[in-house]
Amino acid sequence: MSVLTRNEAQTRAQLLDVHRYTVDLDLTTGDETFDSRTAIRFTAHTAGDTFVEIKPETLRSLSLDGQPLDPERLDDNRYPLDHLTPGTHELTVDATMHYSRTGEGMHRFTDPADGETYVYTQLFMEDVQRVFAAFDQPDLKSVFDLTVTAPTGWTVLGNGTTTRTTDGRWTIAPTPPISTYLVAVAAGPWHSVTTHHAGIPFGIHCRRSLAPHLDADADEILDITRACYDRYHQKFDEPYPFDSYDQAFVPEFNAGAMENPGLVTFRDEFIYRSAVTDTERQTRAVVIAHEMAHMWFGDLVTLTWWDDIWLNESFAEYMGYQTLTEASVRAGETPFPDTWVEFGVSRKGWGYDADQRSTTHPVAPDPDAVPDTASALLNFDGISYAKGASALRQLVAWLGEKDFLAGINTHFARHKFANATLADFIDNLATATDRDVHTWAATWLRTTGIDTLTAHVENTGNSWNLTIDHAGNRPHRITVGTYDHSLDTQTGADHLTLRGRFDLDIPQDGTPTTQPGRRPDLVVPNDNDLTYAKIRLDPDSWNTALTHLSGIPDALTRALLWNTARDMVRDGELHPTVHLTAARTHLPYETDLALVQGVLGFAATHIADRYLPPQDRPTALTTLTSLSRDLLRRTEGLTPKDWEPHQDGTRPDSPAPGLRLTAVRHFIDAATQPDAIQDWLREGTVPGGPELDPELRWRILTRLAVLGATDDTAITHELDKDPSATGQEGAARCRAALPTPEAKKAAWQAMFTDDTLSNYLFTATAQGFWQPEQAELLHPYVARYYPDVIALAARRGPAIAEAAGRYAFPAHAVDPDSIRLGDQALDNPAITPALRRKLTDQLDDLRRALAVRNAH
Repeated sequence: MSVLTRNEAQTRAQLLDVHRYTVDLDLTTGDETFDSRTAIRFTAHTAGDTFVEIKPETLRSLSLDGQPLDPERLDDNRYPLDHLTPGTHELTVDATMHYSRTGEGMHRFTDPADGETYVYTQLFMEDVQRVFAAFDQPDLKSVFDLTVTAPTGWTVLGNGTTTRTTDGRWTIAPTPPISTYLVAVAAGPWHSVTTHHAGIPFGIHCRRSLAPHLDADADEILDITRACYDRYHQKFDEPYPFDSYDQAFVPEFNAGAMENPGLVTFRDEFIYRSAVTDTERQTRAVVIAHEMAHMWFGDLVTLTWWDDIWLNESFAEYMGYQTLTEASVRAGETPFPDTWVEFGVSRKGWGYDADQRSTTHPVAPDPDAVPDTASALLNFDGISYAKGASALRQLVAWLGEKDFLAGINTHFARHKFANATLADFIDNLATATDRDVHTWAATWLRTTGIDTLTAHVENTGNSWNLTIDHAGNRPHRITVGTYDHSLDTQTGADHLTLRGRFDLDIPQDGTPTTQPGRRPDLVVPNDNDLTYAKIRLDPDSWNTALTHLSGIPDALTRALLWNTARDMVRDGELHPTVHLTAARTHLPYETDLALVQGVLGFAATHIADRYLPPQDRPTALTTLTSLSRDLLRRTEGLTPKDWEPHQDGTRPDSPAPGLRLTAVRHFIDAATQPDAIQDWLREGTVPGGPELDPELRWRILTRLAVLGATDDTAITHELDKDPSATGQEGAARCRAALPTPEAKKAAWQAMFTDDTLSNYLFTATAQGFWQPEQAELLHPYVARYYPDVIALAARRGPAIAEAAGRYAFPAHAVDPDSIRLGDQALDNPAITPALRRKLTDQLDDLRRALAVRNAH
């Protein structure tokens, strides 16, 4: 396939204005293909040549201004339009298009629970060409007027309100000018919950088999949607720019969600069919807030070229967390008082990790670094999301929220329904302040890597000095928190209490800051986590933090310190077992569930699985099971009533309701002997609760498969009880996890030879395949992986390449031979750009894991 270059896009944008697409889709023509007819009205400013993109199964006919064109001139995904004359033209294209099973283009899914079929579009980057012909680049915005023919009994959703004109015939209200990648259609026998808010229709939709689960959460989802909508209208001068707001939870979706204007699509795992924690509900709420922010930043004002993807994603990431926190506080009933704790302990680490790999890039890369769409796709990572959001949070701390929002509103007013660049964004911010935002942007957005802020504390008698060594060149405005030991007279427990906080613009020359009084027992730079940097405490403070982590009063401070411990393990400065010991010591007393989940997740997937050598892994798993037992004991005898907020809105000190569920999950995943979890599965419950729902049953069965304590008969029996799509994935995961040569051979063939697995079934199979306990059995597959994955990516495209690079990679083979094989594979000229980036990152992580092992 020919990828679009930036130069080609600029040339085409200078030649054309695109006014209107009239698209007619017929979804009744079969299970493999659908019909697509498109008329594009556009103006050529001068005489010239250009092309239109389409990826058809069959290109039946084309005409330009009524004159037929030769379909045989299609070259890969491009049809040439030669010798255009100045003036207005109409191009018509009639084609048969292929349904996707990989979440790209028009994805088709048949629900194994009830046999119902659903289709939806995901047109990001270059996939609109899989659905209809288009001048496919973000700065050729147009009005889109769609008509859809669907089977009887289906409902059609789109960017605007939809109307059924005859049986099976649906029209979608024309859009305002939007980019091609934002067009959306979702069709099927949806279960819908609808309402109105602020004068526009709101709807939430899912497949019918999930209807009871959507209904159970409908009030929560709609309350969050309304609260965020109202809060954005308090922040932004521009009103919501579209005529409706639908949220469709769709099957086998590759991303978390997609910001299609008027029809946001979400992965339907966000419709919970099994128990989840409050933190997981908060994640769903953040995604809702994130996608709604895109209605303004991304949809109303759109990037001109893909080098500015951060303008979309960093802004929505920041606004999602900040606005949900504000909306929750104002609503008073939603259980998400401070989302930044979860951001700090999970999302921020995603950014830190990406920024320390060889593939790091600036938040706002130089345009020359994104010469085409293939390279643009590589920048959807922790830098464009988490680091960019952290940079914006630091900008707000430095600039002030009032001036920040004033600049944002100027940006919307100047570029609504049009396109903008980084330079436009910074210029608009500069209108609201006397501060030098251009220099700020150069240092924060055009550079790579992480600054390190190292504290040194000196007691001088009646005062104390704080000096911060600043490794890096970015300006940082931080808050320093100071804490002292405090003895609880009733319990005798030693806690830390806040002495005070002060703001500090870190001097570049290392000038100390002097504070009155004796030195505090704990000094925490970046106490409220407002900047993006590695933090290193002075030795006395670090010893105090390690021994009193659970006694620090503020959850955001604890998140910062856990992140510091995480960084130190990854940098070889803290032994992984010290981190595990700290987790075992403090997590049983932790009151913030996001922290428990984040720390346990790092301990399990990084420390136990990769950073410790194989001979130490059983001890690490024993520590994790013991910690899980501690958490289970802590929650024994408690009921949901014990976790309800007090009348004044404060929360009790007892553990969050998801703590027990979190402990059960980690106990299962760390089990080294099957007896206890086999008993749970046989009894259908954990002693003292919870009863096993489908997610927990499949989790137990997967672990039993890894341990060789179940077989295909038991997996088939469980699938008979849960024949849902999730059940199909669970069975695929379990079968791939079985420790037999036959099971591994079958799983490998399904992933790398048959090419019939959908994106989700591929991922489930890959998740089951590699297991640290099965290293000897899996050893021959490490060498097979690289040639097979390169061929697979070339055949099946970017979505499967991403899944194969992420989930099918031998991540537990932490040894020089595995790294050598990977490095050799990167020399293969046949490797696709997306797979090359993924493998490069994975190999960097293997090197880091090996370095951690060798450091101790």
